[in-house]
Amino acid sequence: MEFGVFVQGYVGKRAETDPLAEHKALMEETEYVIQADKSGFKYAWASEHHFLEEYSHLSANDVFLGYLAHATERIHLGSGIFNPLAPVNHPVKVAEKVAMLDHLSEGRFEFGSGRGAGSHEILGFLPGITDMNHTKELWEETIAEFPKMWLQDEYAGFQGKHWSLPPRKVLPKPYGKSHPAMWYAAGSPPSYAMAAKKGLGVLGFSVQKVSDMEWVLEQYKTAIVDAEPVGDFVNDNVMVTTTAICAPTHAEAVRIAASGGLHYLPSLVFRYHDTFPRPEGFPVWPETLPEYTEEFVEVLIEEELLICGDPDEVLRQCERWERAGADQLSFGLPVGVPKEETLQTIRLVGEYVIPKIDTDPVHRTSRFRQGA
Repeated sequence: MEFGVFVQGYVGKRAETDPLAEHKALMEETEYVIQADKSGFKYAWASEHHFLEEYSHLSANDVFLGYLAHATERIHLGSGIFNPLAPVNHPVKVAEKVAMLDHLSEGRFEFGSGRGAGSHEILGFLPGITDMNHTKELWEETIAEFPKMWLQDEYAGFQGKHWSLPPRKVLPKPYGKSHPAMWYAAGSPPSYAMAAKKGLGVLGFSVQKVSDMEWVLEQYKTAIVDAEPVGDFVNDNVMVTTTAICAPTHAEAVRIAASGGLHYLPSLVFRYHDTFPRPEGFPVWPETLPEYTEEFVEVLIEEELLICGDPDEVLRQCERWERAGADQLSFGLPVGVPKEETLQTIRLVGEYVIPKIDTDPVHRTSRFRQGA
């Protein structure tokens, strides 16, 4: 199992007391990725969201990733996601950004795409449309065109329902052989199977606990066997996200979790992501979950909903994800935890956990791309 970090420009309530909160959040997250690079993480994923106050201010993630391409050395940088729906981002512009980042990172870029998870965000770009299901048609029309734009000397052009382009040379071409690995941000079980049939890796932001891996893998790994890839190769890869807090002692890790405002992030998730199934009894915005106590943090650890503890405990918790079949475990950062304590988690995981689980120095997606 490989490891990653996921950043999204989470500001939270800090802006209520700090006029520079937004700037600090964005700059802190560059530090997290740079430290993850030094600590041996394989991947760093950066979201693309629009209009989502407090939850995610990382709207121009291509700019963010361009900076990180220069500031890091070995970590793979991924769009989690670039939204390729024509009214949001013209597909040709997306193809150009992917190829450019592939060059700037010298082959370290990962192309994650998706349809967006909330009506407040995506329907802002689709005047007159009220149904998020409409986005499936836009995405399906587009996704198979990207490899053609990258690999055809002159792209043959496209005439679709939602966008068109006459024959043109789409430049630059990707760096080196083939093109970056392609991923899809999936939520429901049918989405995993759909991604697998197209040969796409999955960004599993919907997987909340280890037991969720059972239905994820059943849907995905069964379908990937018969994949007809839209790209140049099959990216047989399931990434899942979770929150992680690692400290020198169990007591310190639990204290950090209880004081980190962890309750606020899931409240914002269901404020904006109205395509996600809302758990029974979950409060409706502007009501939020109550603040976590240390006792409740212990329950989250026991229920495998939170990775938290000293390095030995975190190692055992990560091994549970590995045994469940996750190809990549990505830690969502930050969730209100102070910068130094977040950096501590990255350093400790890099020193004590990753070397014992990820023993292959070659990125899995690099191997797929190279045909190995």
